[in-house]
Amino acid sequence: MAEQRSVDFWFDPVCPYTWITSRWLVEVTKVRPVTVRWRVMSLSVLNEHRDDHPEGEWEEYMWAPVRVCAAVEERFGQRALGDLFTAMGTRFHLQGDWGNLTAALTDAGLPEELAEAAESTAHDEAIRSSHAQAVALAGGDIGTPVIALPAPDGERVGFFGPVVSPAPAGEMAGQLWDGFVLMATVPGFYEVKRTRTGEPRFDMAG
Repeated sequence: MAEQRSVDFWFDPVCPYTWITSRWLVEVTKVRPVTVRWRVMSLSVLNEHRDDHPEGEWEEYMWAPVRVCAAVEERFGQRALGDLFTAMGTRFHLQGDWGNLTAALTDAGLPEELAEAAESTAHDEAIRSSHAQAVALAGGDIGTPVIALPAPDGERVGFFGPVVSPAPAGEMAGQLWDGFVLMATVPGFYEVKRTRTGEPRFDMAG
């Protein structure tokens, strides 16, 4: 029986490609002995020192969902954070409902009053700390998501991505995971990339 592997997945819930990658990772847990620890990072933090504003008019709004995520993680832990991410992603990316954080909390079985965290800076330090952990593992020239897993020497190694659209399902998801794990065993491996040629797809492949 294969050894259970615990991986960390850092996400900003507003990113569509992060959502797609997360659905792939959920599929992986069905076909491989993998458990996921959900962690928050922030595109707002990532971009705050840039001269341009890559997110445009979304820049100010983007703090709201991740603050609610941080409040949920602090009060209810990792599993609840994963449930909220699923609820947010479903509303944001599948239904186009971006503003109703209260409804996302309800969908996840969480108290509606946690939506108040969207307008508070109380959890910003925790967000920055979690974000910094992702950057420390994967480097500064990254985006969201970041996945970290144990390397052969026991140290955790982090990578940006994978960016995949649509998310593979079933054994195809497992095969992509196997390749990802193999990549992580190579100490000098840093990057592989090709240009995206289409819009994000939220269906499943395979």
